[in-house]
Amino acid sequence: MANLYYDSIGYTEKCQQVAVNFLPQHQPTQPGIESIMDPPPIFENSEYKGTGKLKDKVAIITGGDSGIGRAVAVAFAKEGADLCIVYYDEHDDANFTKKLVEAQGRKCILISGDVKQSEFCKFSVEETIAKLGKLDVLVNNAGVQFPQTNLEDISDEQFATTFHTNIFAMFYMAKHARPYLKDGSCIINTTSVTAYIGQQNLMDYSSTKGAIVSFTRALARSLADKHIRVNAVAPGPIWTPLIPASFDDQEIETFGSSVPMKRPAQPVELAPTYVYLASDDSSYVTGQILHVDGGQSMQS
Repeated sequence: MANLYYDSIGYTEKCQQVAVNFLPQHQPTQPGIESIMDPPPIFENSEYKGTGKLKDKVAIITGGDSGIGRAVAVAFAKEGADLCIVYYDEHDDANFTKKLVEAQGRKCILISGDVKQSEFCKFSVEETIAKLGKLDVLVNNAGVQFPQTNLEDISDEQFATTFHTNIFAMFYMAKHARPYLKDGSCIINTTSVTAYIGQQNLMDYSSTKGAIVSFTRALARSLADKHIRVNAVAPGPIWTPLIPASFDDQEIETFGSSVPMKRPAQPVELAPTYVYLASDDSSYVTGQILHVDGGQSMQS
């Protein structure tokens, strides 16, 4: 799969154009496959030139095979980082992301498994240390969402799956990464605008994202004296595989149109925020939530 939007048009303009051309589509399983999305997400700004902000750092990105995770992986590689991509079972997407990273001259390892399991999270960290030598940045990005209109329609199984994937996994990854993090290391968590607006058809998902906000702030306080920074990014509507894997055809056609900017974002539009939080540019920033949501949080 190629990124179809490398041309002379600026990437911001292209993001705006693509946002009005979503075709009805649905994927039956989560977290979804990027290679079959139409149009494909824009994950890279071809005009973005790295300046060594993450030179020779090592980062783990959960959910790094596609969507926001892929865009962050490419941007990190351009800034000089070696990567461990942790993903569920989207092997084609993961291998494509690996090639993108390696095309920037950086190392990339892939680890497939279930972040709901503490032992798998421990294994992922230990494999990163064994194969890449160290760990400087942890990006907790994996997540799922299962829309339900009514509270009584959220099964105990769905509730447990959502919490174990979205917030338990962050505890596990941070816990097992902590012994390897040192002065100057950082953790970046992906939360959501739904933590602030309380999206009515994503009650369990919104709850986990609120928990991530609190976890981020508490962990930042806990690690501040170790000079390890902890921050989060709160995206609004973003065109990722999770969207067609979550919503029906009709919702896809109007996805993101209700926010003040009248469109969803592309993953490429979030990547620089993660670079900022991972780099020394944010050396005095911890316990913060950066909103990249097209103004949606202003509507709460």
